[in-house]
Amino acid sequence: MFASILLASAAPAAPVAFESAAPVAYLQDVSSGAALYSRDANRRIPTASMAKMMTAWVAFEAIKAGKLKPNQTFPVKDATWTKWNNTGSSMFLKLGEDVSVENLLHGILTVSGNDASVVLAEGMAGTEAEFAKRMTAEAKRLGMKDSRFGTANGWPDEGQTYSTAHDLALLANRIVTDHPALFRQYFGQRNFTWNGVTQANRNPLLGAIAGADGMKTGHSDEAGYCLVGTVLQGKRRLLLVIAGLPTQAARIDEARSMMKWGFDAWQAKPLFARNRVVTEVPVQLGDKSKIRLIAPRDLAATLPKGSTKPISLTIRYKGPVRAPFAKGTELAQLVVKLPDGSRQLMPLVAAESVGTAGFFGRAWNGMKTLVGA
Repeated sequence: MFASILLASAAPAAPVAFESAAPVAYLQDVSSGAALYSRDANRRIPTASMAKMMTAWVAFEAIKAGKLKPNQTFPVKDATWTKWNNTGSSMFLKLGEDVSVENLLHGILTVSGNDASVVLAEGMAGTEAEFAKRMTAEAKRLGMKDSRFGTANGWPDEGQTYSTAHDLALLANRIVTDHPALFRQYFGQRNFTWNGVTQANRNPLLGAIAGADGMKTGHSDEAGYCLVGTVLQGKRRLLLVIAGLPTQAARIDEARSMMKWGFDAWQAKPLFARNRVVTEVPVQLGDKSKIRLIAPRDLAATLPKGSTKPISLTIRYKGPVRAPFAKGTELAQLVVKLPDGSRQLMPLVAAESVGTAGFFGRAWNGMKTLVGA
């Protein structure tokens, strides 16, 4: 079912052209959901250390649920230390030491410690293999349709671990949206020191682009040089995924030029402020006959700079909405249609909870519907 609103607004003919040097590239404006640039974004790619974002997600979910505490410690086992001591990126853990979850997360997300990833995985799930199963299950639950994880650190495993740029962007979005405090605490740190060794974060956006605050680099022979990166400027957050670049210098150049283009060639047009009522839709079998739908965050369309043509807004939902549902449940989407035919989708959520009505409540609501009350 659709309800439509027309909004006379500015929309340009076309954005300033950009051509990525990366074999796989994806740039998204998080506020609108608009894909500003996409090249092979659904191609399966080895994740390299970008897999550690999913390792962090599993830990963040456990922390949120009260099943894992940041000050909880896990031991560095003999076999783990032997395998991962100085193998690839390392936190430089010592054999037998007990390390807190908080420090392991810093070791994973700031210095990309392969050893830290496996210690956390074993501590949470008993074995890395069991933890990897959790990672894959979480990917499926999040809607990452073409992702699988065989390791906690993304180490090459003959193709068992893979994802896509689109899936990795989805994961990054959920980390920022669902765990904002943990995101701020653990992503975007410039350096980290453990056992007397200070290492810098390799994210080429940090310190180079104003507002850069995450996410995760990756590199292996099969994956090339990769990055999931995000920048917040004002109320606009852009998110990029690039993969398959031949050198670290190429990754630096591509990440910075793509992000700069995203901010320079595009602009946000505010639509609805956070908690603003956008529309009202009918409810079936509920203790209320209608529900107001609100913006869960500030919603804005992403348009190329300059304006000439109108855009249209459509409310899309499956109706009537069936009770029960909780306040904040996504019940509809705001669809922004641009003059070129492209669409941007934004969530609309319930302004309040609605329970299931009893017999008399359903009868009363049905009568009100019939008489148009």
